[in-house]
Amino acid sequence: MDRRQFVRNIGLGTVALSTGNLVTACSSTPSGTHSANGSVDNNEQFLFIGDDIAIAQTKYGKVQGYLLNKVYTFLGIPYGADTSGKNRFMPPQEPQPWTDVRPAVFYGNTAPQNMDNRWPNNYGTFSDHWNYWDVSEDCLCLNVWTPALADGKKRPVLVWLHGGGFTSGSGIEQDGYHGENISREGDIVFCSINHRLGPIGFSDLSVFGEKYKNSGNVGMLDIIAALHWVHDNIANFGGDPNNVTIMGQSGGGSKVCTVASMPAAKGLIHKAVALSGSTVGAQNRKDTRKIGEYILKEAGLAASQVDKLQEIPWKEYLELANRASAKYWADQGEKPRRSFSPVADGENIPLGEFFSSESSANAPHVPMIFCTTFHEWNPNRGDASLENITKSQVVEKIKDAYGDKAAGIVEAYAKCFPDKRPVELWAMILSSRVRVVKAANAKLRQGNPVYVAWFGWCPPLFNGRMRAFHCSDICFWFKNTDRMFTHTGGGKVPRALSDKMSAALLNFMRTGDPNGGSLPTWPKYTAENGEVMILNNTCEVQNDPDREARAAFGDIEVGIRG
Repeated sequence: MDRRQFVRNIGLGTVALSTGNLVTACSSTPSGTHSANGSVDNNEQFLFIGDDIAIAQTKYGKVQGYLLNKVYTFLGIPYGADTSGKNRFMPPQEPQPWTDVRPAVFYGNTAPQNMDNRWPNNYGTFSDHWNYWDVSEDCLCLNVWTPALADGKKRPVLVWLHGGGFTSGSGIEQDGYHGENISREGDIVFCSINHRLGPIGFSDLSVFGEKYKNSGNVGMLDIIAALHWVHDNIANFGGDPNNVTIMGQSGGGSKVCTVASMPAAKGLIHKAVALSGSTVGAQNRKDTRKIGEYILKEAGLAASQVDKLQEIPWKEYLELANRASAKYWADQGEKPRRSFSPVADGENIPLGEFFSSESSANAPHVPMIFCTTFHEWNPNRGDASLENITKSQVVEKIKDAYGDKAAGIVEAYAKCFPDKRPVELWAMILSSRVRVVKAANAKLRQGNPVYVAWFGWCPPLFNGRMRAFHCSDICFWFKNTDRMFTHTGGGKVPRALSDKMSAALLNFMRTGDPNGGSLPTWPKYTAENGEVMILNNTCEVQNDPDREARAAFGDIEVGIRG
């Protein structure tokens, strides 16, 4: 790794983008004070690392990070043992303690996943410029950003659950996930985690005996283990273990909903935020167990040889498991489905609908925010030819998915949003709020406050074709609009909205209520009125503006899955 890449990785390459000012720096000593707007003299030292700087105690041993821009940064701290070999498919084990001070200055390994062709030379790579490091089954690690260490101050804690469905991603795959700015300016502790994914994290082999009873959910049990680490250690990083908010986007939003339904999370989480991803149930164990049998058959093993699955190199195992899943669904006469995600086992994850009276008895009861974007799956960021598509052409584009309902769906959206062009209606149809409204309504049954938002800010990039796309709101919540400039263009306009959104998030973390900042009054969501905060250059509350449009889908299951 060359010096330039190292500097970029630790954040120095984006120092000038950290707070939305032209230059960000720290005082010449670690104890220097920050100015009101988060920046000081750019001629002073802003990185501190040394034998007596940024050392924190964990229950397993001491870790040493660094102090950058007034934020203590710790990367790649293990919260669990290596999950390879005999630990594959098993619940997470505690890491081995260490005696020396352990370096925590670089991100931990990404969980096993398909890494082929991740970086093609195209516009998507430019916009998202994903960050991926080494990949291995020794991936149970987390990152911490905090303004202070063990000072007795009980700061709210945010635990970020990354996107990528349940099959890909990492805790720092996008620059928008970076925790420095929100930690410093919000005076909170920010954590992000890696955990097992895909067939390594969700192969249900429980049909082969008690040893493998949890195998279909070990990826979620990793998240619970990380939350236990936070509970046991975060006070040493200046955080309050009794005020923890989980937050995730896309697949991470579905993870948030799943964790919020798990009995094991009770007492470990206190608020929840799901962005552009939600779910109200896990996979049927009838299917997942059969897929487990197909996996063994694909490997050419007898039931008595199931342990040999732990010895297959991880990349070979991913390919084998995915082939087995495809064969199972083909034998059912169905299109391939997402097969490696949480399993409704009735112990770790409820059998029925999340948040129902039956499943909620032992689950956390926490306030929750749901947010989606207007154009999650905008179809033409890189294809200017689609910009002038007609309504009738949109109908043709969606007929394969919606059949005879296609024309009615397009007309319903056009009626609800007469100011939108056909290409925008197409994007909104592909990004329907059906699933998130279903999740919000389910969550209401617990009796806890629910708030709903809809992000509509469109960046002035690619001739305006990016629109409010999937992932685009993340950097606004975390005060990273200048850091994630390929999503926003940077500057004062997105920064102004970011200030409003991050203030609402911080208020929610502290009190369970997002109100108190510069957004308009944000009412609690009700199924009757469908109150939703529209997040844009002008923010306003509307009552279920797309209700009639959603109704046009009928009983078709649509919306953002994550």
